[in-house]
Amino acid sequence: MIANDPKFTAGESAKIAWYIGRMAKRGIAGENVHLGDLQKKVDRIIDGAREREAQQAAEQAEAEKAARKARAKNLRK
Repeated sequence: MIANDPKFTAGESAKIAWYIGRMAKRGIAGENVHLGDLQKKVDRIIDGAREREAQQAAEQAEAEKAARKARAKNLRK
């Protein structure tokens, strides 16, 4: 995995482990076995995790902005 990979949920980690295990099993069969389909599935999981983290970061930023706005409003009263 790459250093900039997102934190994975338990389900995402389990799926990635499952696909890596399947890749290893295919690897035992020989060097010329196609692994592209499984690699694409792992890449899709990683991309989905990145999107989820970006969405969560945006929601967190929005919540912090709303909290700051509410505090500022309460200080004016």
